[in-house]
Amino acid sequence: MSGGCGRELVQKEATDPPLPLSTAKPSTPAGVDGKPERSDLPDIWLANIRAGKRTLASLVCQSSTLGQNQENKLQKNVGIKMHKSSDIGSDDIIAGNVSKYAVLPPGYCGQPKKGHLIFDACFESGNLGRVDHITEFEYDLFIRPDTCNPRFRVWFNFTVENIKESQRVIFNIVNFSKTKSLYRDGMTPMVKSTSRPKWQRLPPKNVYYYRCPDHRKNYVMSFAFCFDREDDIYQFAYCYPYTYTRLQHYLDNLQRRNMDYFCRELLGLSVQQRRLDLLTVTNPVNLKPGAEQKVVFITARVHPGETPSSFVCQGIIDFLVSQHPVAKVLRDHLVFKIAPMLNPDGVYLGNYRCSLMGFDLNRHWVDPSPWAHPTLHGVKQLIIQMYNNPKISLEFYIDIHAHSTMMNGFMYGNIFEEEERFQRQAIFPKLLCQNAEDFSFSSTSFNRDAVKAGTGRRFLGGLLDDTSYCYTLEVSFYSYIVGGAMSTVPYMEEAYMKLGRNVARTFLDYYRLSSIVERPLAPIPNTRKEKLPLFKGAAQRGPGNNHVGSKLEKRSQTSLKDDSHSS
Repeated sequence: MSGGCGRELVQKEATDPPLPLSTAKPSTPAGVDGKPERSDLPDIWLANIRAGKRTLASLVCQSSTLGQNQENKLQKNVGIKMHKSSDIGSDDIIAGNVSKYAVLPPGYCGQPKKGHLIFDACFESGNLGRVDHITEFEYDLFIRPDTCNPRFRVWFNFTVENIKESQRVIFNIVNFSKTKSLYRDGMTPMVKSTSRPKWQRLPPKNVYYYRCPDHRKNYVMSFAFCFDREDDIYQFAYCYPYTYTRLQHYLDNLQRRNMDYFCRELLGLSVQQRRLDLLTVTNPVNLKPGAEQKVVFITARVHPGETPSSFVCQGIIDFLVSQHPVAKVLRDHLVFKIAPMLNPDGVYLGNYRCSLMGFDLNRHWVDPSPWAHPTLHGVKQLIIQMYNNPKISLEFYIDIHAHSTMMNGFMYGNIFEEEERFQRQAIFPKLLCQNAEDFSFSSTSFNRDAVKAGTGRRFLGGLLDDTSYCYTLEVSFYSYIVGGAMSTVPYMEEAYMKLGRNVARTFLDYYRLSSIVERPLAPIPNTRKEKLPLFKGAAQRGPGNNHVGSKLEKRSQTSLKDDSHSS
């Protein structure tokens, strides 16, 4: 067990012993692309990286194939698939997940022995398409592309078993589809095991991200790991998984509580007949015939691999159904409509961005097909019905995502010709910045990028009237920066849900500030746990005063250019 990483993880979770990782010798040379190299990698690893080669086995497998004689020696065992290495360098053929896949050394025949690793991704939200044996200590891993769309290869989630105690390995994930990544900024994969079921991040010193000439100059993420318990099954993932089944169990539990202010209904079914759930959270009085409704509509997981969005969405739901005094006031005055998983098929299949049929659903809001994009079609039809109902005012639409290259939580908004509307749009993210230490207003931007024309934020921002505000809420896959310091704090599941709770709280600050709520709100006790000053403008500014956002920098209009593959 490596002392440094062990102490760090034990401090975070004393009841969950850390997973040991391989130790290595110190070294501090300059890295590829100007990035500093990890200081604790094996010398031979660093030497090969500096030379622009593969890692430990760069001299063994420079060619694109192994000899045919070695291929012929690989045979199948009952219940276990043997590894075949003849297709090295041809990752286009990856079409499915590995299933109990025993990776054997070239020339070996017979049953797998202890230490012959067995990989598996045939489970819900799993993703691993191929494994290549490089040496006894090193394996190349290939992400399975999204179903029916080979462009997207980011999410991975797989298990490893049949290990030997103290077995040290290097895993190279070699076919990422994105060049920019938080792996360059300290992000690391997640790991857990059967005896230690709490997810932990690998220490950054054991992870390296670099461009590899042997894999079409793709970026490769390599990490070293030491298995310590022979009977354990180890699981590795890109980020904290949040599956379709987990959501269904969560909603079932909420439904069993029989809360009169919570309603769950089936809005539609996906292509593979999975539920599109719609939640309504409000005081039942607001749903009586003829009652006027102020609606906040929230969606999440249109991109299935963006799992942090589900934790944020659950945080919002948990707060709204709680007995917190702020939640009670919000339920009295607002109607919350929440679709927590817009792409249930993609989530179940382990895709990163697309649906079963290979569609990026967040580019099809303009004209969703009832058969190809049924979940999106159902949500859009509901929103249009509400928009056409004179008794309903759709106040907010917030679509929750996760971002693979930026820190913190932040928002994307729309640009409007009317300056006053543009300024009013900035109020909510400014208030959220006061309530959530991990939310960054400086990273929040407003744009009308043509690439985003089919997104929910852009389409609904053009459809709804000038009293409605549409945002994309982004949260980092990795970490947030506290205060003015440059130190980063990696997100944990609870921190994502905390951001969701703070989003819910901010609606009260917004409506108190804007004086939109018709009757005065009762004083709300200060029960926030965050050690941040409360936003005091809500108690000081009068009706109609919108100068909160008057000092927006002009950079917000030209904006940070969000990645064309984000949101």
